[in-house]
Amino acid sequence: MNRENTDRPAVLNEVTAAFYRYEQALISNDVAVLDELFWDDDRTVRYGATENLYGIAAIRDFRNARPSAGLERLLRHTVITSFSDDMAVASTEFTRENSERVGRQMQTWVKFPCGWRIVAAHVSLMGSSAG
Repeated sequence: MNRENTDRPAVLNEVTAAFYRYEQALISNDVAVLDELFWDDDRTVRYGATENLYGIAAIRDFRNARPSAGLERLLRHTVITSFSDDMAVASTEFTRENSERVGRQMQTWVKFPCGWRIVAAHVSLMGSSAG
């Protein structure tokens, strides 16, 4: 891999904007935007805190069925790295009010003709906020 392609400012700005657009949609339960930002394909994977979702249909079903209350969260240690003009990874930790647990989220983003889309995601929870 050519290091000159890593974190080009224009690409990093695009991915960062997509990442925070996703975050806003997540905490406001904007299912249409959440759906838009995942790759519309059977090969899309989302491993959640309590579920393994294979394919965009399963991800859509999960989004439409989940509760919409208590989604607010605080991000920390967010790292977004682009590796080319069309591939990036976003990693972050999150906490929620009245919880000691720390969440972790990773997303692989790919730029398609329609824009940046998540092709794989992983969400997990740790026991406490220490770390």
